[in-house]
Amino acid sequence: MNSERRNEQHLPWPPVIAEARSPFTAVRVAALLLARPRGAGERVAVVADALNAAHTDWLFETRVVADEMLQLQSNWFSDFRTTTGFALNDSPNGTLLHLEDSSRMTGWLQRQVEKAEVACRAELDSFARTDRVAGDR
Repeated sequence: MNSERRNEQHLPWPPVIAEARSPFTAVRVAALLLARPRGAGERVAVVADALNAAHTDWLFETRVVADEMLQLQSNWFSDFRTTTGFALNDSPNGTLLHLEDSSRMTGWLQRQVEKAEVACRAELDSFARTDRVAGDR
């Protein structure tokens, strides 16, 4: 195992093509957002590029990253009853992501990563129990 793989926060691996509404995608998007600068708008396409650069064995399409961000925005609204703090806005240059620069955002994103990691492990456990010949669980 090379040092790059060890430094990826022990994130679950499959699949290699990011899919919308997948915990494997969600964990990577939330983990990246946790490390991104906040307080200013950033194009969703730039975030997708950063994900592709950070996970060279994965492919993150902008539309899939946007879907994950919409889910995160929905989670934010559910938790705080406000869209202030996590906003996606259309602009002439593409959709912009605005994250508030606060400790509230940091803690919330950490919880989103933890929830996604639990969902990844559950999906991997379920896959491990699957009878691949019959498709039974």
